[in-house]
Amino acid sequence: MSHSPLIQQLIDSFCSLPGVGPKSAQRMALHMLEKQRAAGMKLSQVLAEAVERVGRCSRCRILTEDTTCSICLSTRRDDSILCIVENPTDVFAIEQSAEFKGRYFVLLGHLSPIDGVGPDDIGITDLLSRIADEPVKEVILATSTTVEGEATAFYIANQLAKQDILVSRIAHGVPLGGELEFVDGGTIARALTGRLNFE
Repeated sequence: MSHSPLIQQLIDSFCSLPGVGPKSAQRMALHMLEKQRAAGMKLSQVLAEAVERVGRCSRCRILTEDTTCSICLSTRRDDSILCIVENPTDVFAIEQSAEFKGRYFVLLGHLSPIDGVGPDDIGITDLLSRIADEPVKEVILATSTTVEGEATAFYIANQLAKQDILVSRIAHGVPLGGELEFVDGGTIARALTGRLNFE
């Protein structure tokens, strides 16, 4: 049995979300229409407003409805430390740890010559300008551990090599509470290579 055109459009719209397949999309759409119409209306209003009003922070490029985000406006952050990430979701993940008190710069991707993505496409020129204009003493490279993420970190580190700036890379390895027998070989190799002195 096929759905009516409007219901099918709703299902297809849910399918556009990451990790949502046809069955999950159908379940969400039908549940909303049968039991959550008020919530569906609220969702549609908030989504429309977010799509219209949310843009990028003028300094760090995270998503916000303001010209400058709350992290960049905060006077409690350390201007001398700049953490470079690939995506806004990375900022949210780091913020959840409540450990980092510096500033951010979101690349919005990583270098990928095969796909035609170069330094200007992900804002490295803007990043270097920001570092030159601000009192940055340390840059933390928090790009992913994929080949592209590593290449991006290496490229940025090379660009900063002649400046009086400490360039560090986030540690990668065995997760806290993890057992070695369940950790893949690549992660164990990275943990061994990046080992620290025991204090």
